[in-house]
Amino acid sequence: MARVDPALAAARAAVRAELADLARDGGLDPGGLVLVACSGGADSLALAAAAALEAPRVGRSVRSAGFAVRVGAVVVDHGMQPGSDAVAVTAAARCRDLGLDPVLVRRVRVDAGPGSTGPEGAARAARYAALDGVAEETGAVAVLLGHTLDDQAESVLLGLARGSGSRSLAGMPRRRGGYRRPFLGLRRAQTEAVCAAVGVDYWTDPTNLLPGDDAAGGGGTVVPVRTRVRAAVVPALEDALGPGVVEALARTADQLRDDADALDTLAAELLAAATLSPAASETEPTTVNHTSDSAAGALVLDVGPLAQAHAALRRRALRSAALAVGCPPGATTARHVDALDALVVSWRGQGAVHLPGDARALRACGRLYLRPAEPHPAGAAHPPAPTPPLEE
Repeated sequence: MARVDPALAAARAAVRAELADLARDGGLDPGGLVLVACSGGADSLALAAAAALEAPRVGRSVRSAGFAVRVGAVVVDHGMQPGSDAVAVTAAARCRDLGLDPVLVRRVRVDAGPGSTGPEGAARAARYAALDGVAEETGAVAVLLGHTLDDQAESVLLGLARGSGSRSLAGMPRRRGGYRRPFLGLRRAQTEAVCAAVGVDYWTDPTNLLPGDDAAGGGGTVVPVRTRVRAAVVPALEDALGPGVVEALARTADQLRDDADALDTLAAELLAAATLSPAASETEPTTVNHTSDSAAGALVLDVGPLAQAHAALRRRALRSAALAVGCPPGATTARHVDALDALVVSWRGQGAVHLPGDARALRACGRLYLRPAEPHPAGAAHPPAPTPPLEE
């Protein structure tokens, strides 16, 4: 009996469980399409290989023959590195060789100018927009992402460094909407072993390497923060604390995600209870009203329910209120929430609070007024409130 590679077996089991879950939820019928987001790296190619092997076996058990589904791939070319188009073409070819169909390549424009969340954030936003578009175009029921246990641990450490609270420390969810991450229980070394087992060569992104690393000619002079965490911080923690650090960080993320979900639900209820009707804005103070007394997108909150609530819920509700009036999530820090909180619980007649995105907040007559930025150019409509950024 031929020996089964343990890494490949683990990868197939992870994908099998995900596809079976989709089938149980009624979202995956025979012949349905699932897409793999593939960069050409080890993680996503290992995912593509495992998905190709498991697609004909969805729902199979000792009592059921199961059914087959289709697996395709989306390769996003960010155009941020020389030769990125060739990398995308090669990744697409390898997906086709593995049996995936359809395989689509999408080149995106990454806007990392003023007002963006930086090159990494802008690339992430462009990537997910492309994935959403292809999923809608093809009728795919889910998009599989190749993030691993190592990625999860790095996300927790990055959240810890930012001091962004439990939601940031919760890392990436296994499932959100149509996105699924089957490999969050696998290490990066396992995905590399999967590629070796199926005989597929993978691409190493030079931005994932520190300068001077010989694996792919070095990572250049500008090293992303995540790369420094991956190449320097995690090994240092494992050296100091012993093996198991990555797994422990991932367990922490799972626990904090449950806590954050519960607190977010309660905070949303608090914000709803504190939100006054649009008519309340008729008495809005002119010092916070940039243009007219009834500008779209404004929020008027009753200070009473907020002041009586637990600080953990109140602060979450205030941050959600700031996002609702257009404050960029990545730029809305604890310092801004502190200033809003002070308007509620430490009121001393202070003036308006300036928030990211040129929003404003002011307290008057027992009410908290939050306003979006003034329209620009004049006469333009207020931009819609942004949604929180997706995970990696």
